[in-house]
Amino acid sequence: MNLVVDIGNTYVKFAVFDKNVIVFYDRFKIEGFTTKVKELFKVYPSIAMAIYSSVGATDKKYLTVITLFCKVHVLSHKSKVPFKNSYATPQTLGIDRIALATAAFYHAPHKNTLVIDAGTCITYDMVNDFDEYLGGAISPGVEMRYRAMHEQTSALPLLKKEIPLDLIGNTTESSMHSGVVNGVCREMDGIIDEYTTRFKDLTVILTGGDALFLSKRLKNTIFADSKFLLKGLNYLLEYNKH
Repeated sequence: MNLVVDIGNTYVKFAVFDKNVIVFYDRFKIEGFTTKVKELFKVYPSIAMAIYSSVGATDKKYLTVITLFCKVHVLSHKSKVPFKNSYATPQTLGIDRIALATAAFYHAPHKNTLVIDAGTCITYDMVNDFDEYLGGAISPGVEMRYRAMHEQTSALPLLKKEIPLDLIGNTTESSMHSGVVNGVCREMDGIIDEYTTRFKDLTVILTGGDALFLSKRLKNTIFADSKFLLKGLNYLLEYNKH
């Protein structure tokens, strides 16, 4: 069994894989890390190896806890990848985007695949039919847009995300919901349209914390998989064992 540890901007995610099947998943705040690790290995003592992925600097105290129980591969730009990386600055490429590109490679080998990760930021990552990672785009995520409007103005409230009832908001709150949610969806649809004109038979995968929230509001046909990044990390762990 493999353990995937994904430390994001907001949450830590654990996934236990038996081959390519997720048999356990949990999401929690970083404060509970050590307790969660101990509990996990009591239930799954057969975990032999883990992959550790953090969007920020690797915190050695959390890494050390896992190494007490199994071998650990720390994902970095030096890790081996199964695709050709054509990013101009591979050393600056986020490891979350490396994992997404890997998942795309295995999900649809030798096909044009665009992965959209709707999390703290929204990332767009393209793997073409020559199994080549090209890059993509980064823009503010849903909650970041709400927070920016609140923090950078004197009067706008801080709202929790909500599907707008109408395109035309008739209150400040409903106007903000329309602006954020419809703005994000139109952005995604517009970018998908642009990629579709450039790449033949494009597969589009939507993942991340806001994937289900947004998926039904997109006009384009997509494949939604909230665990796509975790699957990519597991593939990378297997690929780097050899």
